[in-house]
Amino acid sequence: MKTPFIVGTALLGTLAVALAQGTDFVTIGSGSTTGVYFPVATGMAKLVNEANAGVRANARSTGGSVFNVNALGSGELQMAIAQNDITYYAYKGTGIAAFEGKANTKLRVLAALYPEVLHVVARKDSRINSIADLKGKRVVVGDLGSGTEQTARQVLEAYGLTFADLGQTLRVNPTQGISLMQDGRADALFYTVGVGASAVQQIAQTVNVNLVPVSGNQAASLIRKYPFYVRYNIPAKSYKGVGATVPGVAVQAVLVSTSDEKEDTVYKAMKAIFGDEKALKALHPALNDNFDDAKAVRGLPAPLHAGAVKYWREKGLNVK
Repeated sequence: MKTPFIVGTALLGTLAVALAQGTDFVTIGSGSTTGVYFPVATGMAKLVNEANAGVRANARSTGGSVFNVNALGSGELQMAIAQNDITYYAYKGTGIAAFEGKANTKLRVLAALYPEVLHVVARKDSRINSIADLKGKRVVVGDLGSGTEQTARQVLEAYGLTFADLGQTLRVNPTQGISLMQDGRADALFYTVGVGASAVQQIAQTVNVNLVPVSGNQAASLIRKYPFYVRYNIPAKSYKGVGATVPGVAVQAVLVSTSDEKEDTVYKAMKAIFGDEKALKALHPALNDNFDDAKAVRGLPAPLHAGAVKYWREKGLNVK
């Protein structure tokens, strides 16, 4: 009859030890399961957990950048991946209706990760070869309030177009966008994502498509007005049927938290995620081809977290 008491005492003892060790728990917001955020965030959580450094992590699929920065503000998420432009708008309280007058000055950046390239994917039978050709077409512009929707609006603006000029503006998530493209209910799709995203791969495997370039004076105008963008060429053969390099533009994916997160928690998570660069780059080709420590602290849209400052200084970088 004493056994249950002994087992119960042992379990309570284990819990007491865990609490005494001060284990912190973080949820990392990602994006659609068909994008790049999700496998990267999932992999980061795994690296944190394998480090056994007093921090436990899990990754959560979300609606993307806008949701993530809002959820950081509410405490629903402790870390997240987001576009650098969206992070800046949220930090300043401008740029997007959801952020106007609601600056979240607690947002803090941990690192810049990789370029997020604007993909404008068009069905070949729609005969869309330039952004101007989108006029009157059925176009997926991203989920309502997403980073992709904001990018689509800005790129159309550079070509003298608005959403009102489209034949149909389809505000859906990437999974729904794939179905609309495959079923012929959409002519083109905007998606801001790392090169090699499974959503774009899936469309290209099932439908004859071409990638629409963003280049020339229009790209230059876009970059002048919105300096978050940089020119980025999508390499030939990145997707089935895309045989030549496609000129385009990109923003940056950044890992974000808030000043509410303890310095020690963020520092330990940083060591687990970024301490083994080979393991980090193995999480996804977008990281393998683009990430390095020096780039990780350049052109950030909000201040670095104190835990990140400590980590990057230990790596020999001059940050503050």
